[in-house]
Amino acid sequence: MLKLDSLRIRYGNVEAVKGISLEVQHGEIVALLGANGAGKSSTLRGVMNLSPKFGGKVFLRGEDISRLDTSEIVRKGCCLVPEGRRIFPYFTVEENLMMGDYGNSKGKTRQTKANWERVFSLFPILAERKKQLGGTLSGGEQQMLAIGRSLMLEPDIIMMDEPSLGLAPMLVEQIFALIQEIRDKFDRTILLVEQNAHMALQIADRGYILETGRIALSGPATELRKNPDVARAYLGMA
Repeated sequence: MLKLDSLRIRYGNVEAVKGISLEVQHGEIVALLGANGAGKSSTLRGVMNLSPKFGGKVFLRGEDISRLDTSEIVRKGCCLVPEGRRIFPYFTVEENLMMGDYGNSKGKTRQTKANWERVFSLFPILAERKKQLGGTLSGGEQQMLAIGRSLMLEPDIIMMDEPSLGLAPMLVEQIFALIQEIRDKFDRTILLVEQNAHMALQIADRGYILETGRIALSGPATELRKNPDVARAYLGMA
């Protein structure tokens, strides 16, 4: 579904991503883990052409999308749920979701209706609050809205940047359960950037661990959970 080949991202003289290669297969949840500043968000932004590539290529379903505009990458079925949610605070819930539908190139009326039903079945609270301003929602509800907006695009792959950031533990569990449901119920592929390595590796099929812009470890999530270096550095285990 998605392949990065020697991707490099540079900001001025600082190289944030140093030639990483990874793959995400159809139907997988793949976790991209690492400490602050490891290059996780830069990697996602590089895929979407929101950060300048210094080298390497990005392939979506085998097609080279490295030089495409962000809007074209979205139309081809790859979208990003950004860190911090980035909803429109002065738009209603309904209007925020409509912005997702606006970017949907498939855009047929029947399918648009199905998308609304899909989002509201997954997030019933959004149906209850569809006339409420996005900025008045709780942090967890705003995260649901950001994810719901992405689903309106009918993407093949959803990249999520720190979806649990700033949420209470109970809401964190709920968000991770919803991510798993999106994959299982709606056949979506997910690349998940998270600092909560414990929860991410519970739902992921595979994982990559970034350290200072390079992939330090990769493998099945079950193996990474058992790796003593991972446990010590990321899972809070001695």
